[in-house]
Amino acid sequence: MQPPRLTGVLVLVAVLAAAGAFGWWRRRRDGRLRVVAPAGDASHRAALAALGVRPGTVTLVQFSAPVCAPCRAARRVLEDVAGRVDGVALLEVGVEEHLDRARELDIWRTPTVLLVDGAGRIVRRAAGVPDRADLLAALAPLTHEVRA
Repeated sequence: MQPPRLTGVLVLVAVLAAAGAFGWWRRRRDGRLRVVAPAGDASHRAALAALGVRPGTVTLVQFSAPVCAPCRAARRVLEDVAGRVDGVALLEVGVEEHLDRARELDIWRTPTVLLVDGAGRIVRRAAGVPDRADLLAALAPLTHEVRA
């Protein structure tokens, strides 16, 4: 049998290792644009239309909350990208005011950014602050030229 002090140290080391692994995993995923499977297209289009996404326009939709500090950083990135790419609309949605739509679109944290093509389909999504270069690359096939 191990002394109680050694057991406590082992538990502490295990908890720190688990927290470190979770932090590493989360940092690798945070802000990454992921391709979205086309499942639920019709219901997603209806929810997006109710939020103000217009057909024929490529739209960056950001779900945010007033107390979300990363939401401000995401907004700056999206405003910069929308300013560089012709034909891209930017829509910020308050998750508190539109909780039902957020649930329909499977939004579980803020900021979440959806890239919606001109047909009203969600083609990419990112939870966290998206990377500017990844966003520009994802927009390139959907829009016209990117301005420097």
